[in-house]
Amino acid sequence: MHATPFGALPDPQGLYDPTQERDSCGVALVATLRGTPGRDIVDAGLTALRNLDHRGAVGAEVNSGDGAGILTQVPDAFLRAMVDVELPPAGSYVVGLAFLPTGPGQADAAATSVEAMAADEGLEVLTWRDVPVEASIIGPTALSCMPVFRQVFLADRARQLAGLDLDRKAYRLRKRVEHGLGVYFASLSARTLVYKGMLTTTQLETFFPDIRDERFASELVLVHSRFSTNTFPSWPLAQPFRILAHNGEINTVRGNRNWMAARQGTLSSDVLGDVEPLLPICTPGASDSATFDEVVELLHLGGRSLPHAVLMMIPEAWENNDDMDPARRAFYEYHSCIMEPWDGPASMTFTDGRFAGAVLDRNGLRPGRFWVTEDGLVVLASEVGVLDLDPATVVRKGRLEPGRMFLVDTGAGRVIEDDEIKSELAAMRPYASWVREHTITLDQLPPREHIAHSPSSVTRRQQAFGYTQEELRILVKPMASAAMEALGSMGTDTPIAVLSSRPRLLFDYFVQLFAQVTNPPLDAIREELVTSLGGAIGPEPNLLDDLPEHARKLIIPFPTIDNDQLAKIRNIGRSRRAGGHFSAITIRGLY
Repeated sequence: MHATPFGALPDPQGLYDPTQERDSCGVALVATLRGTPGRDIVDAGLTALRNLDHRGAVGAEVNSGDGAGILTQVPDAFLRAMVDVELPPAGSYVVGLAFLPTGPGQADAAATSVEAMAADEGLEVLTWRDVPVEASIIGPTALSCMPVFRQVFLADRARQLAGLDLDRKAYRLRKRVEHGLGVYFASLSARTLVYKGMLTTTQLETFFPDIRDERFASELVLVHSRFSTNTFPSWPLAQPFRILAHNGEINTVRGNRNWMAARQGTLSSDVLGDVEPLLPICTPGASDSATFDEVVELLHLGGRSLPHAVLMMIPEAWENNDDMDPARRAFYEYHSCIMEPWDGPASMTFTDGRFAGAVLDRNGLRPGRFWVTEDGLVVLASEVGVLDLDPATVVRKGRLEPGRMFLVDTGAGRVIEDDEIKSELAAMRPYASWVREHTITLDQLPPREHIAHSPSSVTRRQQAFGYTQEELRILVKPMASAAMEALGSMGTDTPIAVLSSRPRLLFDYFVQLFAQVTNPPLDAIREELVTSLGGAIGPEPNLLDDLPEHARKLIIPFPTIDNDQLAKIRNIGRSRRAGGHFSAITIRGLY
């Protein structure tokens, strides 16, 4: 299924390319520590959303927004009043907002197919509910691609599952429905509920009368105002998603998606069941934040806590931090062998219905502020001023810091400190011994002999590798004589390999794709404390398991290797340190 069936996204044309879409938004989290849900928390969230209006965007039509939405706990009392069937106890039924197709009879046909798939997954559809909307307030563009909105209520057929276990079944159903039927669920959960759309921040509560109802209550609210820079909005790509709301960009998203696709073949899970019908995990055409949400959801429902899953994907800068606790360092080092960081200027807010929190990227390139009041109100937002709080009632305030997590536990009624979160996670497994026993670095391998090229062969090898007189004179010579890159102001008229009329070397066609977003690429030399150029190579076991074998990697500290290092890798199977763990195969590249 394509991510935007209910969107105004055009096909590639002229200079427009949908793969170059970006977004930068406003986000706020409101929660209470008092232990009971309330209408006041929902009202505070909606107020914060309206105050983030300037962070959203509209097109030429002021009433067609880029996107706005709200994520809450399941409002049990409200939903019971809205349906005619007897619902199971709170937490023992699933509710979700479905975006259904609008053609004649298509919504009913899709609903019937959903019911059949639900039965196949051991779920029973209790009822459907037509969600009332005020469509007259939205503009022609939003109206032209607006779906049919219905809520579905499901329960485990045996009435034995609740909470997280029931969410896992709902997840299976949702992925199968989205892949097979083209139906999109804003959420489908026993713990949370999402209302969102191609709306402005001021339209959301008018468009969906549900969220204005006095019985609609929650202990936490996550709201989002979308600014889809240089993009076309859509109903499904409005936020919050199922777990998170995001401000910023994931620069590395293409590589992250490719790695997820590569690892799908080894995915297995006792708690999720057969994973094959759920693939692909990452929906083609989704935004960077939608993809992040899909992966963190998989890691969470696959068995890891939500903070654990988030820190796997956005680790703090640990590589060059000599003051870090060794156990925490081992936690990050181990997980760097499982998954590459999802890097970029990003502020992530997230919730599973009990825990709600936020984390910044390792560089802290997006803003975040929080406040805690004496009556247990917690507010976190992408800027100051989203709520008018009396300063005399504020007992704590601060800003999100790079790589550090802010976490609220509504069940226990407290804010969990960053050190406590990470200390508990680091103590879950013997990560330090796993890394020590299984991970190898290049400098641990013995030197090996390799072909030594004579000085007389330099010209021949330069010709073989495509060096030109211009490159030698203008680029190489200044670097060799002055130890610095040559300065110049002229552009290059050399066409890229795929457009060149001359034969080019094979590797000319495989040039690294750097992030081209609203922020320039990071300089790994000037910003060495928060950047890493290293990589890990080795086997890729099941992503959903914490196994010692995940640490069985060879760490390459720098992307460029010399002949001595290449010889070490080619002969790694002969090494006493690596023998039995690694072997290398040489693939001939001659053609």
